[in-house]
Amino acid sequence: MTLDTPVTTIEVRNPRTGVADYRFEPTTPAELKDIARAARAAQADWQALGLEARIAVLTRWVEKVDAAAPEIVAAVTADTGRHAESLREIGNIGKWVDRWSAVARTALTLEPTPTANPDIHSFADYAPYPVLGVISPWNFPLSLSLMDAIPALLAGCAVIIKPSEVTPRFVEPLVASIAEVPELAQVLHYVRGAGVLGAALVDEADMICFTGSTATGRKVASQAAARFIPCFTELGGKDPAIVLEGADLDRATSAILTGATLATGQQCYSIERIYVHRSLHDAFVAQLAEKARAVKLALPEPGDGRIGPLTFAPQAEIIGRHLEDARAKGAEVHSGGEIETHGGGLWCAPTVLSNVDHDMAVMTEESFGPLMPVMAFDTVDEAVRLANDSPYGLSGAVFGPEEAALAVARRLDLGGISINDAGLAPFFIGDATVAEKTAFKSSGLGGSRLGPDSIKRFSRRKALLVNRSTQKSPWWFDA
Repeated sequence: MTLDTPVTTIEVRNPRTGVADYRFEPTTPAELKDIARAARAAQADWQALGLEARIAVLTRWVEKVDAAAPEIVAAVTADTGRHAESLREIGNIGKWVDRWSAVARTALTLEPTPTANPDIHSFADYAPYPVLGVISPWNFPLSLSLMDAIPALLAGCAVIIKPSEVTPRFVEPLVASIAEVPELAQVLHYVRGAGVLGAALVDEADMICFTGSTATGRKVASQAAARFIPCFTELGGKDPAIVLEGADLDRATSAILTGATLATGQQCYSIERIYVHRSLHDAFVAQLAEKARAVKLALPEPGDGRIGPLTFAPQAEIIGRHLEDARAKGAEVHSGGEIETHGGGLWCAPTVLSNVDHDMAVMTEESFGPLMPVMAFDTVDEAVRLANDSPYGLSGAVFGPEEAALAVARRLDLGGISINDAGLAPFFIGDATVAEKTAFKSSGLGGSRLGPDSIKRFSRRKALLVNRSTQKSPWWFDA
């Protein structure tokens, strides 16, 4: 093989063993073109089915997914090294189909409305984007591949999904379940490959949803803009938590510990920096560290313990660099603090740091790991300034008496803010009762994933204006 010989097989590392034990043949650009052409042709019939028929098809698919759950969960667990989160991922499919179906019945219902001119009546209409392209990341490979796909399918789109090549095992059993529902198989397609295939998908789709890093998101958005197609991105975060005077420390430490270390901290909405009123700081750090030390690694089996391995090996290098930088600049480590190797996998125990500041990478750059740096503040103004001192603005949390916490939350440049809890927004995907949110700053672009109107992202809007007058319109030419 020469250096210019194209790579036809992609090898995949097992995060628990460090061994490349899975291989797949990537979809070629020519194959992607054929898939996009077929999906576009099938989309017209899918749209013509009507909403209730589309709901029925997706409901039948959920039954197939449930039947294949053991195989799908095993594949997601192998992809990520995590078991409890894999169970949550597959559980999301049926939940989202039910929730989005209920939302669609209301949000996509069209009623005529009178206008300011009594002779003119307005009718709204929606035309789904024919082909939605979804480019999804490695941290929640199953859920994040379908989070936008399910509402888009209900809206009448065909969908092509390019998941991360880091976590591709789940695709085989999931695609087998899709194949058992012929109507769905025509309009829901998975393709597998590296970043070049994602770039090719942007050129084939009519709309793009991308979840991943801010750096790649900028490239995707730029490419989409050049084609004049809409692009929704949810990108990186450096989510702050603020603990005010009067906060319940037991509640705050438990919520922040979970919000910072769930899925080994490999979530875009993980709590990554913590600001605590100076009067509570020492007690908070002591309590958080005690709870952190009690949370065990998921060893020797995925179902043992709560903290899984670092799914993506290069992330361990970033976490290690942040820890080394913090130590060198005077940070104190109260728990964890090391990249550990077990059975070939890379691990990081829940890590509590104090004596940190914004000169440290751990307080300013996305760590994407179970790190909890804690910094004291003296005034609310200082806490708000520190929390907003970031290029990111995805989400965050505030702990304290509700009125005071809400007042602080309203001053934060963040899209989703949990009050006296952490990471609440993702639990309300598809819920018609929750408010909308958008990302601030470099954490994303486009409409909300939350709220009853978010399904409308996948449709173009038409205004049909009917003149019921029999008289000449005053704006016509005299003739």
